Amino acid sequence: MTRTETRAPFFNMKAVVRETGLNPMTIRTWERRYGLPQPRRSDGGHRQYTQRDIDLLRWLVARQREGLSMRHAVESWRALEAEDPDPLSQDEQKPEIGIMAAGDVSVSQLDELRAQWLDGVLSFNHAKADQLLTQAFSLFPAEIVCTEVLQRGIVHLGSGWQDGDVTVQQEHFATELAVRRLESLVAGTPRPLRPERILICCAPDEQHVFVPLLLTFLLLRRGWDVIYLGANVPAEAMAQTLDQVKPALVVLSAQRFHTAAGLKQVADLVFGNGVTVGFGGAVFNRLPALRSRIPGHFLGESLEEALYAVETLLALGNAESPPAVAGKTNKAALDSFRAARARIEFDVWQHFITTSRPTDDLAHFHVEMAQAIEAALKLGDIALLGTDISLVEHLLISYHPTSASVADYVTAYSCAAQTQLGQEGALVIAWLGSLLPDPIPAGT
Repeated sequence: MTRTETRAPFFNMKAVVRETGLNPMTIRTWERRYGLPQPRRSDGGHRQYTQRDIDLLRWLVARQREGLSMRHAVESWRALEAEDPDPLSQDEQKPEIGIMAAGDVSVSQLDELRAQWLDGVLSFNHAKADQLLTQAFSLFPAEIVCTEVLQRGIVHLGSGWQDGDVTVQQEHFATELAVRRLESLVAGTPRPLRPERILICCAPDEQHVFVPLLLTFLLLRRGWDVIYLGANVPAEAMAQTLDQVKPALVVLSAQRFHTAAGLKQVADLVFGNGVTVGFGGAVFNRLPALRSRIPGHFLGESLEEALYAVETLLALGNAESPPAVAGKTNKAALDSFRAARARIEFDVWQHFITTSRPTDDLAHFHVEMAQAIEAALKLGDIALLGTDISLVEHLLISYHPTSASVADYVTAYSCAAQTQLGQEGALVIAWLGSLLPDPIPAGT
């Protein structure tokens, strides 16, 4: 296309909205406030845009994604236009900047900033940690600081906590500081540029908000209209919320196995209302078989994948067919387990006391085990829990048990389940038995 052709009026407002992702109000506001673009008018008074106008709008959106305010983006455009009457002819060759494609990013400098921030949070030094973040944001784009300092720092602390090198208090302190900073960044983002709306929330009982909040911020920076609901969002009144918000996409997050069951409940409701569902979280990375149980699109195992998946889904506008729901056998097993749970847990207590085993963490073990079993039955298949005792070790990781203590607990729990569960609980009994190297004789 020649330069003359790019300036000829070809497009109406509807076409420009489709090509740029901007909503009409935003385009008209930019025209009135900044004089960009400057469409012609038809004889009937309708706006007529050129390809160059569309390219200019895309250029402005790209500058906003890089962190420029609209005023500064316009000033940058005016400066370029003063040097070259057609700046877009040179800018076409520039690649779009993603999360980690920002110019002269110094990896070693980011590593040092992250290490110093970790030192600050591990010593509960709020002032130092906050100062380090302020310094980081002055040196690098906000997206890079959030992913390379905050996100990677939180992951490092999580690994340290699992290894017993970081306390729960230290990990919570760091996460709280990171969440506060993210919330302030979200509050300061410009108004959305795109017409589609995204609803993001955590599953019922899910308290881990850092990743969905970070995804919210990154999508806002890309110009999307995002409504973030936070932690532990119940299924109740979700239909009413969908009717009020009218999202094009609902993104659900779950990090733990038992919250994945709650996520499915919300996803079923959202899908039933004809809204596209996207989901993700650590539990779906760890147990890929869970993904097929959710009526929606798995967004990927990384933040970069999730961003790409969200934008692709909004472009496609379609949703997957829902998976099969839990069968009657699983419903019967769930009812049977709930009825016998207290008796099973009492039998395990009695066994630990009579064999002089420590009981300090038994109450916590019972909660984790029961939540996992109920979640698997709600999701429709006890086999989702696997047949490896390492899964139970992971469920109990917060309490740093030894492999021997986990094996003792599973053995006692399996024995109690055989005694207290009837035929309807055979699924649970069989699963518990599969975790043990040797079967437990009946009547033990």
